[in-house]
Amino acid sequence: MIILTRLNDEKFTLNALYIEQIQSFPDTTITLTTGKKIVVKEKEHDVSEMIEHFYKRIGLTPLIRRPDQTGSGEKEG
Repeated sequence: MIILTRLNDEKFTLNALYIEQIQSFPDTTITLTTGKKIVVKEKEHDVSEMIEHFYKRIGLTPLIRRPDQTGSGEKEG
């Protein structure tokens, strides 16, 4: 779970497992797997870091690869 802030300064907790994508329009917009969109005050990069920290806490980190990683652990290119 991650704690985020709506544009009206209301704090809420979101289960990060339901996040499908994060975009900046310029406001940070989170799209959930249900199709629901949530606009938050936090920057896209900060939300991504919160998600990564959450995944580490629950033990999902070994299952996640960043786009710049190959299966061998070396950078492509």
